[in-house]
Amino acid sequence: MSLVRRYPLTAFFVLACALSWWPWILYSVGLSPTPIVGVGPFLAALLVLAVTEGKSGVVGLLRRMVRWRVGIQWYAVALLLPIVVILAAAALNVFLLGAQRTSSVADLGGWSSFLLLFLLSLLIPGFAGTWEEPGFRGYALPRLQFRYSALIASLILGVLWAFWHLPFVVTGEHIWIDATLFIIEWSIVYTWLFNNAKGSVLIVMLFHAMNNTFSSAFESQMFSGADSVNQ
Repeated sequence: MSLVRRYPLTAFFVLACALSWWPWILYSVGLSPTPIVGVGPFLAALLVLAVTEGKSGVVGLLRRMVRWRVGIQWYAVALLLPIVVILAAAALNVFLLGAQRTSSVADLGGWSSFLLLFLLSLLIPGFAGTWEEPGFRGYALPRLQFRYSALIASLILGVLWAFWHLPFVVTGEHIWIDATLFIIEWSIVYTWLFNNAKGSVLIVMLFHAMNNTFSSAFESQMFSGADSVNQ
């Protein structure tokens, strides 16, 4: 307990990995569908806050998870920016790199299934990566920004966030560039959105849910083989 109080950020990252990586061994023997549990950082934040700040710290994080009174433009950014970026990347993959589409966006499922997947990602802890955000952005980012600029804090958090994805790389679920370089770049965008949305964890959760849902439901199925890697 004393170590957690003296080094709360370090304790958070250690706990975030420990509480997220436990399915890794089960995955390696075919007993788990994933090598990592996305709710780990959230649980780690709750534990560290309970030790260091007590009830007020825990309640403060939970309140920021439902902070919805922010400018409507930030909802638009959270919901539309992932779609714009993913479609732009798909277009560049086709027109600049000569990728061959295996299907188009119009061919890939209906909007009802897309909406269901989005809501499941947003509302069910551990279903997808959305619930990383209360830990990484809700807990760690404000404390890093207390000591560093927004850019430096984003880069530090981006590196640690990328390291947290290590089981995906080792097991071959993700290629290294998706789990490292892209994550560090996205970390800057998340910080920009979080800061402009008055520290709303809800907004970055919406952003993460949309990014993951559109990527998995549409973009990842538009290409195969080497063309998928380029995307």
